Amino acid sequence: MPEKKTTARAAKAKREGKSASTQAGEFVREEIKHVREGKHGAKSTKQAIAIGLSKARRAGVDAKPGKTASKATKKKAAQDSEKAGTTKKPSAARSRGAKQALKTASKKTPAKKIAGKKALSAQAKKAATKRTAADRSAAAKKAAKTKGAAGRKAAAEKAARTRKQD
Repeated sequence: MPEKKTTARAAKAKREGKSASTQAGEFVREEIKHVREGKHGAKSTKQAIAIGLSKARRAGVDAKPGKTASKATKKKAAQDSEKAGTTKKPSAARSRGAKQALKTASKKTPAKKIAGKKALSAQAKKAATKRTAADRSAAAKKAAKTKGAAGRKAAAEKAARTRKQD
């Protein structure tokens, strides 16, 4: 179950007209936090992100899998989206088993290697290389549009500050 704060932040993003991936980002952020806290582990950064996306879809976020996603990923995404809105709790034994599996999954890999700044940066760069320049540009334009005037001003001021530091 996602935390109430996470669900509230995702709902706020939806109201503001942000994209599904932005809404799902809240759940991914929560999952990364859990890995860092040692609540559970993950074999890789990709797995931690996948768990977050799964939670988002089950919470009702319309995050569709990518065009190049595998059949298994598309099937899982469809299952998660189907579960959205249902309140039936999974069995205690199943929940316990899943948690135990995640706890033992990363015994050899420290959280820093999975949810550290470098690991997340490497994952983001790897994912970005799969996208076309036009796609990245379109995403940036949409982000600027949904940011709002105050948000754009703050971003411009921050950019000016960082340029001054160099």
